[in-house]
Amino acid sequence: MSAAAPILLIGAGGHAAACIDVIEQDGRFTVAGVVGTKEEVGQRVLGYPVLGTDEDLPALVGRYQNVLISIGQIKTPTPRIRLFERLQQIGCTMPVIVSPRAYVSPRASIGAGTIVMHGVTVNVAASIGRNCILNSMCLVEHGAAIADHCHLATAAVVNGGAAVGSGTFLGSHCTIRQGIRIGERCIIGMGEKVSHDCEPGARLPAQRSFN
Repeated sequence: MSAAAPILLIGAGGHAAACIDVIEQDGRFTVAGVVGTKEEVGQRVLGYPVLGTDEDLPALVGRYQNVLISIGQIKTPTPRIRLFERLQQIGCTMPVIVSPRAYVSPRASIGAGTIVMHGVTVNVAASIGRNCILNSMCLVEHGAAIADHCHLATAAVVNGGAAVGSGTFLGSHCTIRQGIRIGERCIIGMGEKVSHDCEPGARLPAQRSFN
């Protein structure tokens, strides 16, 4: 068996810790270290050192080709999108990370830099874009399409043939009806049941501040 390849994580918060747990279980990569804020440099995340900040990325990427964005996404996808585009320009490899406790159909597709966490199901002919978070226990049913830079929170359900636009956040335990179209950069709140198409930028429920 070949040795696990080193991978650098960008983001040192709670989502990074969850990513580390999945990476350790996956076994294909070993965490070389984490990139955080200036205040976090020298600290550790689950025992792994915070090696530097975003300013150090060119040098760090020269040492560690494999990179995963490990900052979370709730209010806005913009920080993750900016990082993804910068890492592409630098020439990083952003592998797909899949928990061994998830099920991904061999007839599904997943884009670069996406993490599939514990208990997730991605069924036949589903497509998942780049730089997505499929959080614990979420379900993407047959033929559903999740665009780039989306976050499906814990136990979110996207039913068959539905489509979710780029940069959208689906809250915990929300349910998207089959065949529904969700526009780009929408925020669907926890527990919402969506039975109609949503225009880009929509927020459900509309009165929620998401602060």
